[in-house]
Amino acid sequence: MNTRAKHLPAEERRAATVDAVIELAAGHDPGEITTTAIAQHMGVTQGAIFKHFPTKDAILEAVMAWVADRLLSRIDRAAQSAPTSGAALEAMFLAHTGFVADHPGVPRMMFGELQRAGATAPKRMASTLLRHYAERLHHLLLAGRTSGELDPQLDVEAAATLFVGTIQGLVMQALIAGDVQRIRRDAPRVFAIYMRGIKGQP
Repeated sequence: MNTRAKHLPAEERRAATVDAVIELAAGHDPGEITTTAIAQHMGVTQGAIFKHFPTKDAILEAVMAWVADRLLSRIDRAAQSAPTSGAALEAMFLAHTGFVADHPGVPRMMFGELQRAGATAPKRMASTLLRHYAERLHHLLLAGRTSGELDPQLDVEAAATLFVGTIQGLVMQALIAGDVQRIRRDAPRVFAIYMRGIKGQP
């Protein structure tokens, strides 16, 4: 329980609420996280939360905004210092898997939102995040293909899909095993196989 949350300014209270949801999602079914549970985790009343978020969906929307901002910033920082497209792809892959290992509640929230019926605001934000992520991958894959670092016949669309799908597979296996930290151990070896595939024949 976070007793400090009782006396936070508005913006910090909003941020603390987002943190609470992500922490709860690491060990609970995201669909069963109620505003009561969030308030109890923070050590505040439900009324204190509803002063800053009119609905639970508004809280989930803020969570998705936090995820998008933090994840995209993290992979951008990782890729910026890479000397080649391939190195940038590896940096992105390891930054993303590291982000999941640091915040195991995030993939549970993402998978939960994407399974909800209808076009909810959090679901639209998750879709937007995936689109922005794919744009970054396309840029790097095209640059690598043009420079000759990657297979000149590389199907960029398929390679981007496989990149994301590989991370999703690692995440799902880690969640099933109940050991999110295995992502850090598996990611470098898995990426090496992915990279051999998109480089093509030497």
